Amino acid sequence: MTAPVRLLLADDHPVVRDGLAGLFARDPEFEVVGEAGDGAEAVRLAEELRPDVILMDLRMPGTDGIAAIAELARRGVAARVLVLTTYDTDSHVLPAIEAGATGYLLKDAPREELLRAVRAAARGEAVLAPSVAARLMSLVRAPGAGPLSRRELEVLELVAAGSTNRETAARLFITEATVKTHLLNIYAKLGVNDRAAAVAEAFNRGLLPI
Repeated sequence: MTAPVRLLLADDHPVVRDGLAGLFARDPEFEVVGEAGDGAEAVRLAEELRPDVILMDLRMPGTDGIAAIAELARRGVAARVLVLTTYDTDSHVLPAIEAGATGYLLKDAPREELLRAVRAAARGEAVLAPSVAARLMSLVRAPGAGPLSRRELEVLELVAAGSTNRETAARLFITEATVKTHLLNIYAKLGVNDRAAAVAEAFNRGLLPI
């Protein structure tokens, strides 16, 4: 008989953890070995319990899911991380995958899809929710595809707040020429031609807080 997939659940909502634990308890293929309420606890328990798969929420107090994924990779923890969240925006998907997540699912996934995803993650296979896969494909195909840098996001946030190039330069301690260069790079990456369109597209992709 094959050993069950050992799971660690990381979510700051106890009701969510209870629901997931109950779901997996009904199937002998899985064993929930631990639960964590934040990213730091997830890292500690992962090192202690050595699960096969960690179901990781992204938005948690203190150490969030992305930081926890990166820390697990830095420490060489072998567990596969399957993100389970309600967010599928670029600002969540790309950092999670870049940090080392094996898969990315949404919390509205049907039970069977979740079970299949955990099995696949335990085998080391990449698992993506359909909407996440479509988003990544659109990014790859987009003109000047590529995530915005931290500085480009800072420029865009100030532009969205109504700052002029001169005001943005003063706030970020850079020259107006540098601001203009950042804006041109932003336009190319987002496939737009002006400030208003860049802000609208950034909101559409979830790059700016609503």
